Amino acid sequence: MIKHWGVLFVWILSLAIGACSAGQWYIGPQGKPTNPGTQNEPWDIASALDGKQEVSAGDTLYLLEGIYKRRPKELFEVRLVGTAGKPIHIRPAPGARVRIDGGLSVQSPSAHVWIRGLEIFVSEPVPEEPISPGSHPDDLKRPWGGVNMYGGKNCKYINLVVHNCNQGISCWKGEIDPEIYGCIIYGNGWLGTDRGHGHCIYTQNDEGVKVISNCIMSCRYNGTYTMHAYGSERAYVNNFLVADSIFYNKGPFLIGGGRPSKNIRVFRNYLYNVGMRIGYSAPHNENCDIRDNVIVNGELSFVRYKKVVQEGNIIIKKGRKRPKGAKAILLPNRFDRNRAHLVIYNWDKAESVEVAAKPFLKSGETFRLMDPQDLFGNPVAEGKCAGNAIRVPVKGEFAVFVVLKNS
Repeated sequence: MIKHWGVLFVWILSLAIGACSAGQWYIGPQGKPTNPGTQNEPWDIASALDGKQEVSAGDTLYLLEGIYKRRPKELFEVRLVGTAGKPIHIRPAPGARVRIDGGLSVQSPSAHVWIRGLEIFVSEPVPEEPISPGSHPDDLKRPWGGVNMYGGKNCKYINLVVHNCNQGISCWKGEIDPEIYGCIIYGNGWLGTDRGHGHCIYTQNDEGVKVISNCIMSCRYNGTYTMHAYGSERAYVNNFLVADSIFYNKGPFLIGGGRPSKNIRVFRNYLYNVGMRIGYSAPHNENCDIRDNVIVNGELSFVRYKKVVQEGNIIIKKGRKRPKGAKAILLPNRFDRNRAHLVIYNWDKAESVEVAAKPFLKSGETFRLMDPQDLFGNPVAEGKCAGNAIRVPVKGEFAVFVVLKNS
């Protein structure tokens, strides 16, 4: 018995030592690669993310307040390797607003990297007039920007705000088993003489599963897509899970391409003025499971699928009769206990709607409502939870908010 207790003590001690040994490093807008990576002498972002510093599995890279910008090569490359039990965290320092004027490019051998809480944008203005047609016109004289995933494995992209880039998130076949969670993606793209270009998420996949959940997406231009899982007959569009996300105002939702697709799951998503299409031009597709989605002013369509599971979806086409009352869905954030996304279908167009808030909010706790497209601005409204509910002001038939609990 004493021997077993001794072994247990050594095991617990080794876990404690491992937890304590995780490094905390700092990155600053004016940091230098020759600095020691402390808060007073931070590293630069390029060398830290590209694996040129001594960053180990389990370490956290804290970005100090400010704007991180580089031209040309506006995309900062990420090449860091954590483990399943010890991911590497890239996040703002506590209380800091971190803005990357450009974007990120995640490359192999990146693995088990969690990137969270960053704002990513491009400051160069979008052309005011339509420019040449096509996806890569020569007269689009601004950096691409966004989050570009090429070679990561088991990485997480958490609570990012991606706006005013040429494309929001690009997640390609070489990115294996990512999770895109809690991200707000809006206002990206540009207008060509043919149509709008630049999607919220453009993605393809074959190996592993790409998970996209708890996100909010809206497009700037007609012709662009919120969810654009698409490719030609040479590309793969397999193994997607899209859940608990909000798509609104502009930008159709598409999963499908020229090659047959399989293992498509779409659960509990909320669409407004956005239609959902599962399947595209492939001669056939294998299986999809589409459940409990709400689609208003849009349609749900399936194209040449051998097996379709379709349950619990609510589809209300434009001009069709609405239900009575309101439907409000609060989606707590699993990485931030003080944050939730809220979507409201206000069928009666009431001035305010009561929303069940438990267990996210307890009676007496205060909160503020934020416009997703102005997350760092002033609150739309503030209030206090009374009992198990909050009262939310609404204009019109539809509203979406980020709810922040005052800690």
